Amino acid sequence: MSSPGSQAKTQQRHIVIVGGGAAGMSCAATLANHAADFKVTLLEKNSVVGGQATSIPLDEKRFGAAWMNNGVQGGSQIFKHTFNFFNQYGFPAQPLQLQVSFGKGESGFWTNCFPSKLVTQHSSDIKRFGIFLKVVKWTMPVLGLLPISLMLRLFFFSKDFGDKMVYPLIALFLGTGNQTANVPAAIVERLFNDPNMKLWNYDADTLLPNQPTMYSFDCLHAFYDKWKDHLIAKGVSIRTDTEVCSVLSRTSKGVGLAIRNTNTGTTTNEHFDHLVLCVLADDALRILGKTASRREKWVLGGAAFYDDLTVTHSDADYFARQYETGFKPELCAEPRSEDQCRQIASAKGESLSSPEQSRRFEPMYYTYTYPDNPRLIEMSFNCSNYQHQFKSTTAASAASPEPVYQTIFLDKRRSNLWTINDIDERKIIKRNWWHQLGHRWQHYVRVVPGMMFLQGRNSTYFAGSWTLVNMHEVACISGIAAAYRLGAEYAKFDDFAQDFFVKYLLVSHGKLFSREEKKRGKEKAS
Repeated sequence: MSSPGSQAKTQQRHIVIVGGGAAGMSCAATLANHAADFKVTLLEKNSVVGGQATSIPLDEKRFGAAWMNNGVQGGSQIFKHTFNFFNQYGFPAQPLQLQVSFGKGESGFWTNCFPSKLVTQHSSDIKRFGIFLKVVKWTMPVLGLLPISLMLRLFFFSKDFGDKMVYPLIALFLGTGNQTANVPAAIVERLFNDPNMKLWNYDADTLLPNQPTMYSFDCLHAFYDKWKDHLIAKGVSIRTDTEVCSVLSRTSKGVGLAIRNTNTGTTTNEHFDHLVLCVLADDALRILGKTASRREKWVLGGAAFYDDLTVTHSDADYFARQYETGFKPELCAEPRSEDQCRQIASAKGESLSSPEQSRRFEPMYYTYTYPDNPRLIEMSFNCSNYQHQFKSTTAASAASPEPVYQTIFLDKRRSNLWTINDIDERKIIKRNWWHQLGHRWQHYVRVVPGMMFLQGRNSTYFAGSWTLVNMHEVACISGIAAAYRLGAEYAKFDDFAQDFFVKYLLVSHGKLFSREEKKRGKEKAS
């Protein structure tokens, strides 16, 4: 079968995108740049687009802001495609200095804001961790596919180092939850060393560098709503409150779908030239139903998902019991350099030589480790310290606003461990269940390398962050890649961003970007 991009440009093809999250919207936006070539229909089962990237309203007088982001909080400097979409619609991400608080008490706490006793205790482990990362890189994919828990044992790292430093760090930033011990070592190495994926640099003294720059997203609900309106104005049909009941047929000539309007209950059978499934792998299998091939069942069935509960609340007492929320002298190790002395002074809130240095210890990321099972954790955000709108002029003028927190309880099968009952019920703002990907080593043996053998078969493509790593940026790139495979152009705007796209296209679609571009150039010339 010839590639979609080689079909006659005069023939407008009807593309249906299932799922209006970051992947689906990115795919629609890329295809919409070629209105003469594509008729685009996007179906979203919810009443709004954005997927897990949502916002919830707040009582501004009580909390100091009228909204907060929920599900997706922010990202790092590698989120080039995400930021590009944000900037197009006037919602730029806001920089901030990352502060974390892991663990509780002198023997369990560490941070990237000032030297802690736990970091000093594991200084030799931290230095050897740099060697470990190099060995994993040199021996990929053999050792890289082994779970991080096994690799830490093979390299004789102390159990305490893994439980209190490595696992919480990976779980929080990669979103692996309580599957962290099963994450392949290669993904950990990539997070520290791959220019396109790393969230921070490895620090030989403290593991996590001192307050690196991260970014807080603007109001996601407003952004996605404006993005949707603009795509509709460009000719994209976006149908919310609409779900695909099943795939009726799939061939090289197109796909037939049974589509239901959830408001009216009306079901229609419709035909499209190509299908792009921008939903989770298990949802994709459910939608494909009897039309799913054995290959699709094998690859997509390898993705494991876990049900997590996020509780948004304002219980400061619960937070103080669970985490270290402020500077305490007993948590601090003896400084070994002038830089560490400055870090301690800054954490205390003492006046220093420049405003940039005067950053009090006000962490936004937290982890709590279960005493009986230290590989399992709970995660939390102090959203008032993280999301920029709480620090705006309006928020600053509010009279002592209550802080807003989010605590994530992982894997409902472990709900007997959860501390949710310790949260004051009167201070709970919202509960949200999420169906989250577990980045197990099996995912990188079975799912990620298998995706290229599914893409494009029977007029079907797949996109979503689950195809690689659970990041908003990967979701955006995956949607753009599906549109590219259908024949849309990749609009270069940044060298770093294009390099990430090129790598994703190779891994998930098995296509060399340079070769594809040469092929398209010849087709245009002819």
